[in-house]
Amino acid sequence: METKEQDPGSGRRGGLFESVKVLAATLLAIAHTRLEILSTEIEEQWLWLSSVLVWAVAALFCTFLGIVLGTLLIVFALWDTHRLLALGIPAGLFLLGGLVTWLVALGKARAKPRLFATTIAELSKDHKELTSGK
Repeated sequence: METKEQDPGSGRRGGLFESVKVLAATLLAIAHTRLEILSTEIEEQWLWLSSVLVWAVAALFCTFLGIVLGTLLIVFALWDTHRLLALGIPAGLFLLGGLVTWLVALGKARAKPRLFATTIAELSKDHKELTSGK
């Protein structure tokens, strides 16, 4: 019976070059996924910012118009009898409203989620996976 001598590398397909190609394809797929996540986060942030700006402009317009008309009403109603009170009360209310508005705006700015948080988390997981194999 004749035995054929088998090449030790014949069980593997392609060898080193094929492994490099597979590694490159995997790295490219990982990079592609991470860029898609980043793109989605940028789009979400843009939509969030656009929405907030539109609502803020509408709120500012309505508030400004209401303040002007309310102030005129108070001033005209009290002008003959209490001139200083007619101007002092709206001024105090405007200052109080401005203070409350600034506090709310600062709270919202601090509560905003971190930009690209999901992308950063995914890249951290990738880094952990790559370094844990050493």
